[in-house]
Amino acid sequence: MRVRWIAPWLAVGLTVAGVAFGVVLNDLAGSHGEDSWTAVAWAAAALASSGVGLVLATRRAGNPIGWLLLANGLVLTVHYVATPYADYAVLAEPDALPGGEWAVLIHERAWPTLFICVAAIALVFPDGRLPSPRWRRVAILATVSFAGLTVVSLLAAERYSEKFDHVSSPLPELSEAVVGLPFVLFGLGALASLVAAALALRVRMKRASLVERLQLRWLGYAAMLVPAAVVTSVVEGAVTGGDGAATVIATTLALTLIPIAIGVAVMRYRLYDIDRLINRTLVYVLLTAGLAAVFAAVSLSLGVAIGSGSTLATAAGTLAVALVFGPLRSRAQVLVDRRFDRARYEGLRRIGRFLEDLRSGRAAPEAIGQVMAEATGDPSLELFFWLPAEQLHVDASGRAVNQLPDTDRARTPVNRGQLHLATVVHDPRLAERPDLLDSVIEGAGLAIEIGRLRVEVRRRLAEVEESRARIVTAGYEERRRLERDIHDGAQQRLVSIGLALRHVQARLPEGSPEAAELDTTVTVVSEAIEELRELARGVRPAGLDDGLAPALRQLASRASLPTRVDATDDRFDDGLETAAYFVASEALANAAKHARATRVDLTAARRDGWLVVSVSDDGVGGARPSEGSGLAGMTDRVAALGGRLDVESPPGAGTTVTAELPCAS
Repeated sequence: MRVRWIAPWLAVGLTVAGVAFGVVLNDLAGSHGEDSWTAVAWAAAALASSGVGLVLATRRAGNPIGWLLLANGLVLTVHYVATPYADYAVLAEPDALPGGEWAVLIHERAWPTLFICVAAIALVFPDGRLPSPRWRRVAILATVSFAGLTVVSLLAAERYSEKFDHVSSPLPELSEAVVGLPFVLFGLGALASLVAAALALRVRMKRASLVERLQLRWLGYAAMLVPAAVVTSVVEGAVTGGDGAATVIATTLALTLIPIAIGVAVMRYRLYDIDRLINRTLVYVLLTAGLAAVFAAVSLSLGVAIGSGSTLATAAGTLAVALVFGPLRSRAQVLVDRRFDRARYEGLRRIGRFLEDLRSGRAAPEAIGQVMAEATGDPSLELFFWLPAEQLHVDASGRAVNQLPDTDRARTPVNRGQLHLATVVHDPRLAERPDLLDSVIEGAGLAIEIGRLRVEVRRRLAEVEESRARIVTAGYEERRRLERDIHDGAQQRLVSIGLALRHVQARLPEGSPEAAELDTTVTVVSEAIEELRELARGVRPAGLDDGLAPALRQLASRASLPTRVDATDDRFDDGLETAAYFVASEALANAAKHARATRVDLTAARRDGWLVVSVSDDGVGGARPSEGSGLAGMTDRVAALGGRLDVESPPGAGTTVTAELPCAS
């Protein structure tokens, strides 16, 4: 167990020490040493391979890829050290260090060792096992071929390169007749092994699961950096006549990022970001090519027209690049999505169509949750808006959700800056496509924000309406209490006093002044009783105790205009019946005072969950609700219970007042 921990650290220590030693030797070699960019590239490759190998070997000890990367780092270090060692010990300061001929031999002829670990990693990537038992023969062929090719290469009697032509090999050298055929056979075997390693990756890709497919994409993405570095070097060489900063950067990135990509794939760290990385890379490659073409076209055209020495051409080319950057980037993104990420492309198109419908008023922002479900291909996706003032989630209808669904579901927050707008609850497999989910959420951000605000406003309005209804109901209850108090208290006491006075009057002589005075007093008491009855009737009509229909008929019987009543005998909530009664009473009073009508029709019916009260007259019309008027009071009374009032009063065609109050069906 301790060996598994010590060996990786020892390998990394040797790699770091070797790189440092090689840097010193290359500096000591002076003009005989390698170019600085070559040294940087080799050092970066060795350190990256060893660093990633250390992580994998210590955290994924059962996977041989970590150990292969450590071995690859040591091989690269040996080659990296051998070159400046040979330059210093053989050319700069001959015999200053021992073993210079061995360094030359490794530098010149040990090149097959550079491919051994690479082929082995390709064969066992990403799980550390061969694709199938049949591939053991390929592994054996690769081992024998590279080992034989290395031995034959070291023993071949070939001449070294020009600067080491005077150095003799420390090993016996075999003639071409002896090593020629083995070199060809082992070389073909090594080449076949490299091809087989590439085919192994292809075989794995065909039958891979989603996770394995993403791991292979990471390796493929990093491998594409190698030809990119080659192209960069060729282009820079053609333009400048040699290798420069671009070649150094491209080569170093390729050699460094390949082991890093292998580590990401094996450790599965941010594994699902590969699709986004590939997408963005393709977009910026197209964007760079397009901007370069625009700059070249503009600057060359103006250069030909006004002369190559003018700075105007360069300035115009730069301005053109700045102007087309945004549109060109958007176009490149669309092209890449359409070709390489169809799901994201179609999802964003679906969001775009919804936003167009939203701007034109053909869609409501609260429907964005269903649209996002369609755009992501996840029918189980749900969007819950977050209301910070109430510290709770609500659905699109404004209904509070105390606890979000959490059974086998994933959650993704929707934020705008520091503001939390909503939470998306979706299938966990959708998290494997973060670019799709994030893009859909970003595209739908405005609709989500508008939908949240609308839901919050509706909840506030509902709270206001409920509050108004509670106030009205409380007023009705208070009026009923006053009615009972008047009827059972003061009115009954006055009736009792009146009866007592009549009893006393009966004992007095008829026609006496005392009897006449007492009769006047009893009349005053009776008038007071009638006033109390009228007051109680204004607080709440007593006729409503028997139902709305009898109360309306009694109201019509006291009206000054002929009134026809057609009212349902159904019973309703007390508050609704009271509101309906007062609406009818106010409308009848307005018809008598202002309409100059000859008749009135009064109806009350239950229709589709609404209590509908209508008062129509044949008067002069032209009625308009105004602040402080009876019609305005009726409107407020009806609205407080969640209803609506409509007044139709064309001039010369009478007036119809219709109140609709919500009631249980």
